[in-house]
Amino acid sequence: MSLLDYSIVMIYIIGMVFVGLYFQRKASGNIDSYFLGNRNLPWWALGASGMSSNLDISGTMINTAFIFALGAAGFFIEIRGGVTLIMAFLMIFQGKWNRRALVMTLAEWMHFRFGKDKQGDTARLIAAFSIIIMTIAMITYFAIGSGKFIGEFLGIPAFWGLSSEFWAATLMIVLAMIYTVASGLYGVVWTDVFQGLLIFGTIIFICVLALISIDLPDTFQVSVPLRDGRFMALETTKEAWTSIWPTWTLDMPAESTYSIYNLFGIAILFYLIKVTLEGSGGTSQYMIQRFFASRSDRESGLLSLFWTFLLSFRWPFIAAIATLGIIFGAQQGVIQDPETVLPVVINQMVPIGIKGLLVAGLMAAAMSTFDSTVNAGAAYWVKDVYQTYINPNATSKQLIMHGRWSSIIIVILGLGFMLFIRNINEIWGWITSSLGAGLLIPTLARWYWWRMNGYGFSAGTVVGMLAAVLQRAFLPDIPEYYAFTIATVSSLIGMIIGTYLSEPTNEAVLMVFYKRTRPFGFWGPIKAKISQETMGRINQENRRDILSTFFAVPWQVVLFLTGMTVIFKRWDEFSWLLVLLIALSTGLYFSWFRHLSSEVKVE
Repeated sequence: MSLLDYSIVMIYIIGMVFVGLYFQRKASGNIDSYFLGNRNLPWWALGASGMSSNLDISGTMINTAFIFALGAAGFFIEIRGGVTLIMAFLMIFQGKWNRRALVMTLAEWMHFRFGKDKQGDTARLIAAFSIIIMTIAMITYFAIGSGKFIGEFLGIPAFWGLSSEFWAATLMIVLAMIYTVASGLYGVVWTDVFQGLLIFGTIIFICVLALISIDLPDTFQVSVPLRDGRFMALETTKEAWTSIWPTWTLDMPAESTYSIYNLFGIAILFYLIKVTLEGSGGTSQYMIQRFFASRSDRESGLLSLFWTFLLSFRWPFIAAIATLGIIFGAQQGVIQDPETVLPVVINQMVPIGIKGLLVAGLMAAAMSTFDSTVNAGAAYWVKDVYQTYINPNATSKQLIMHGRWSSIIIVILGLGFMLFIRNINEIWGWITSSLGAGLLIPTLARWYWWRMNGYGFSAGTVVGMLAAVLQRAFLPDIPEYYAFTIATVSSLIGMIIGTYLSEPTNEAVLMVFYKRTRPFGFWGPIKAKISQETMGRINQENRRDILSTFFAVPWQVVLFLTGMTVIFKRWDEFSWLLVLLIALSTGLYFSWFRHLSSEVKVE
């Protein structure tokens, strides 16, 4: 990069640190202000912050890799996580259900759902430690992508036997830690808003560049990674590469790591089932913290809608980068590693000055995801372990100090595990389809099955995550749907055994939970004790939410794909998608949006 580019990046870094430190005093009052912003942050700021947090470099690089290697069909692989399809469920009902608990963390929520006796305590501790483990895994994932990206531009050398990617990731993370540790969620949200403006500017520039100045050749080459670390060039056509209609099978070479997606139709169905289960159960990490911090059911819905709308610009950006990567390959030779398309395009095809803005914008994307993850992960140690079980009389100063130190320790562990992972897709696939799957069934059943208790949640979580670790150790290269099945079936068995070998949750606890949350599902014994008039209103709201979900899920997919067809200049596909988007938006308005202010009150 030029001196101008480096100057722009430095100004951005200094600005981020300044904004974060500015909010240090606000965040230092107590742990509610440190981890939830005193539940007084506006919905649009929480939504913009959520969008920034989802636009991580690692995810953008792996998503770009799939579009580059597979064309528009690569979008459907990232239904597993990169499309963030869980937002449809959070928007319609999961966001408001979580907000109604009035808790700080999912682990604290376990006391709300299972009570404060031994089963509730067990569930709370298991939830806290399992999510801390997931946080460490996510930091490893972010670090790998950040290291690859920043290493491309800053030229940091390898030393002490550690790679340049490791030191580049360390630099990025240390910078983000300064304001994350100092100012908690206040700093996270407002730096994310600032970073979101920068990210949005970079997205618009790249999309316009690809749209007005690039035309794909009729035939060209892409590249796919092989299991031995090499890469293979493959030829494709413009028509096939830009088609958004997925085929039932792919024809990846057997020696390619992407050959696990050859049964493409089955893979897509698997990802849709996985996302439906995951979305219906709600998320457990940094995303849910925005809903715990929201002020009302209405604002939970609005922040989700705004978040999803802003996030839709990510996929045209990814399509534009992949398109530019194809053009660069046609001129200079195909880019071998699909995971490096993003940094190569920016380094080779973006002019001086603009390059600095783009690098700063993508650093913003990496730092905003990282800061949210760390802040949310540290909350589980402080609120659910230290304050609840180690030092109940801790002062606010002690709690905030533990929040800061736990953030640092979690990051160090995440960086350490980076040394054992080969590429971004490897760690992302394991997180989404195996380790995360170990949490999936207990996280789902807690909302819909009155009989499930704290011991059932704990047993299901421990068995599921242990199965994921064993699968990683002994069967690391199996297809993701096999890994998912191993983790979820193990978790389901553990949950059922744990539930039926112990007593049900106290009925009074269940009654408080149901009256405040009002979920649908198997709650017959509890519903029977609520008046028919009240249950009529609850059932009406639940039916409306179920119907709205059938609009929201395809609406989000179509919204994201519509922007991609513009970049690909597939006006035939764009026309059909636009008509479908208008129809789904109309249905969503009448079934959901106009009812946002309605809330059933249960005495």
